[in-house]
Amino acid sequence: MPEMNLVQSINNALDLEMQRDSDVVLLGEDVGKVGGVFRCTQGLYDKFGEDRVMDTPLAETGIIIGMALYGLRPVPEIQFADFIFPAFDQIVSEAAKFRYRSGGEYTVPMVIRTPVGGGIRGGHYHSQSPESLFIHTAGLTVICPSNPYDAKGLLTSAIRSNDPVLFFEPKRVYRAVKMDVPEEQYTVPIGKAKVVREGEGVTVIAWGAMLYEALTAAEEVAKKGVDAEVIDLRTLWPLDIDTIVESVKKTGRVVIVHEAPKTCGFGAELLSLITEKAFLHLEAPPKRVTGWDTPFPYTLENEYLPLAHRITPALLETAAY
Repeated sequence: MPEMNLVQSINNALDLEMQRDSDVVLLGEDVGKVGGVFRCTQGLYDKFGEDRVMDTPLAETGIIIGMALYGLRPVPEIQFADFIFPAFDQIVSEAAKFRYRSGGEYTVPMVIRTPVGGGIRGGHYHSQSPESLFIHTAGLTVICPSNPYDAKGLLTSAIRSNDPVLFFEPKRVYRAVKMDVPEEQYTVPIGKAKVVREGEGVTVIAWGAMLYEALTAAEEVAKKGVDAEVIDLRTLWPLDIDTIVESVKKTGRVVIVHEAPKTCGFGAELLSLITEKAFLHLEAPPKRVTGWDTPFPYTLENEYLPLAHRITPALLETAAY
């Protein structure tokens, strides 16, 4: 079994799905000859040709939706999630609603891949985490894997889905995390979270690159007698609320970690659902450790990100309440 990083596992998933299904096509800015700005599509242009791996103009509004309505399964890449907003109307007003408006007669089998988050000193135009804007829109599936194994399996599932999927890739861990990944095809189910660290003292919920910060913080508080359970959401929507509630009922405490700003971030919705479904099991006020309600800074990136040194005191305070 080969060892892969996130870039390699994504490339492998695309390769295998393009071999399996001739309707799968790739398009985006520099995805062809260059192989994408992060090289996730490297080699696929040479293997499948310009008819299936297409470089597009710098115009995000022209990259979204069309091919999926003509029977293909496009996987468009937006170079950075920060650049997705020119296509926002096409995604939320058209792609997300086509199944509903057609009474189920038409679907939009499309996976929009895009790098998200900070950690590469990209500043405010290359570091945003806009997941909550799309989770708010009925009809969209939103995925954010944290590791190569899940990335390949979830991307495969997403490409085979008949609904539009936002596939957010945490650029901070593109090459920072390696693990054994099967060469053959496999899927990871959409809508299923994973408990990556068992514990009984406090539940920590995270996704993407922040999962590793949450795990680091969990190891730190373990030295002080706090046993943290860490959940990797993997799929943000549809949400695996059952796994979350089961954990919170066990621990009685919860801390949510995400890179996006706190106000109206996805953590707020998670807390609402936890309060509705497990209120009587809570033994401490829930906490959120998030990005700040400011534009993403360049020089103060490590002050903005909810790194382990900010998560650790939140876990200790919640456990001690």
